[in-house]
Amino acid sequence: MQYIKTHNMEQKQNLAPSPAFIAASWFALLVGITAFLIGLFNADMELNEKGYYFTVLLFGLFAAISVQKAVRDQLEGIPVTNLYYGLAWFATIASIVLLTVGLWNATLLRSEKGFYAMSFTLSLFAAIAVQKNTRDARAVEPKPKDELV
Repeated sequence: MQYIKTHNMEQKQNLAPSPAFIAASWFALLVGITAFLIGLFNADMELNEKGYYFTVLLFGLFAAISVQKAVRDQLEGIPVTNLYYGLAWFATIASIVLLTVGLWNATLLRSEKGFYAMSFTLSLFAAIAVQKNTRDARAVEPKPKDELV
């Protein structure tokens, strides 16, 4: 019995994200969001256009985190309704489509369109990594003695 407890603790330690990966994930998230926002601030477009792209970024970040959480919950045996799972994927895809359509129809240089697309993609990926790291770090935290069974 002691072997099983020790073995499970060792397995959980292996799941802990490294401090370097945590830092890199947060750095990528901050760089992606900051670059996108600086691009919007400096862009020569109407305020309503800037609001559209900002809203799409926020929507995409939330949707990507929701997909990551739903997928992870399912893998860990935590019940996730098919409706929520489907909505999370729909929202993520919708945010990508909204950005793509917006950029396709925008009167921006191709380099600007690419800049927004890449900073958006970096932000979504980094948001997923940060959420995963947060969850992995919480899973390996030692529990207070009163919670141990």
